[in-house]
Amino acid sequence: MAGFLTQFFTWWNGQTLGTRFHTWRHGKKVGQDEFGNIYYEGGINSDGQTRRWVIYADKSEASAIPPGWHGWIHHRVDVAPANETYKPREWQKPHEPNLTGTAAAYRPKGSILGSQHRPQVTGDYDAWTPGS
Repeated sequence: MAGFLTQFFTWWNGQTLGTRFHTWRHGKKVGQDEFGNIYYEGGINSDGQTRRWVIYADKSEASAIPPGWHGWIHHRVDVAPANETYKPREWQKPHEPNLTGTAAAYRPKGSILGSQHRPQVTGDYDAWTPGS
């Protein structure tokens, strides 16, 4: 029952009931990535292209789509990674979640949220005053 209520009232936990119904009615499973996200296609969008979408395995986080699937879902390539031998380039990094708003977020030196103290002003700055 909790799963039904979560699916009914939230959009960030996988799929909603409307998405589940649309997927059941129009979707054709294309493949699945290493994170458990499932990719579908079916129907035609307003540009005349095949509509493509993803059902996330966990929380809906767009950055969790691997590079090969990202290219497919945005119509950059026609062949899905599941239908070819896709290998990421050496410069493509593995997925890292967006840490903004968490304790592990990047805090540069001098940030008021950082653990370090701000550096002292060196005196090479003269504040502007009107009429000077």
